[in-house]
Amino acid sequence: MTRPRAALVALALLVAVPALQPRADAQLPNASADDRFAGLQWRFVRIRYHYVNEGSRVPEDFLGEPWGIDAPAAEQNLSRRVKTATAIQVEDPILIALDDRRLYEYPWIYFVEPSSMRMHDNELPILREYFLRGGFAVMDDFHGPFEWDAFQREMKRLFPDREIVEVPKDHPVFSSFYKIDGYPQIAGLGSFLQGRSWEKGGVVPHLRTILDDRGRPMMFINWNTDMGDGWEWSNAEEYPGYVKYTAMAYRMGINEIIYALTH
Repeated sequence: MTRPRAALVALALLVAVPALQPRADAQLPNASADDRFAGLQWRFVRIRYHYVNEGSRVPEDFLGEPWGIDAPAAEQNLSRRVKTATAIQVEDPILIALDDRRLYEYPWIYFVEPSSMRMHDNELPILREYFLRGGFAVMDDFHGPFEWDAFQREMKRLFPDREIVEVPKDHPVFSSFYKIDGYPQIAGLGSFLQGRSWEKGGVVPHLRTILDDRGRPMMFINWNTDMGDGWEWSNAEEYPGYVKYTAMAYRMGINEIIYALTH
């Protein structure tokens, strides 16, 4: 994720000092919740993973480890929106590692900037078993060919015999809750402030997946788009032009969640 220094400083302050965040009701809808999925439960489970240069002297992102980008505002805002837009029972967000014994309790997990991830050998069978048992992941916020290649290599370690495939335009994920005509490209805030929606050469957004033996998607791979920024900055009233990306990020994010919980 590329951000100008001013945006980075603003984000650091918002994360470090919750009192500085814009009021929470800035992004709440006026309509009552849709009750089609009453009875479902969901929790935003962010994964703390091992990453490139971990433990070395190579400086990491300005805001720290790559697995923590956009936290905690992204999960707080998305959880609030799912709770108000749907009848899903929403639990508080949590952060866990791949070797946490609680992993199998949660049907939905989230990886941000997964191109930075370098799983330890003992974690590969754990995550593989999670997916084959029916678990689901969202891989979000990585961009361009270099980061794609890094991500693809890591997925080959996880599933050597399975290919990454494109999610077709008529897939049910595009109508699982909201009707979405095409896969959106959500601009990171830094890109938005520079007058564009893409970064690192990732001009065209893609939704991809890896299928299990029954043809079920085990993950949604959000490449060349930044859902996390759309959720994180949804309350930032100082960027009114960013609202269109926030709306798209919420809609696509909720569709991905509901699809994962119902398939």
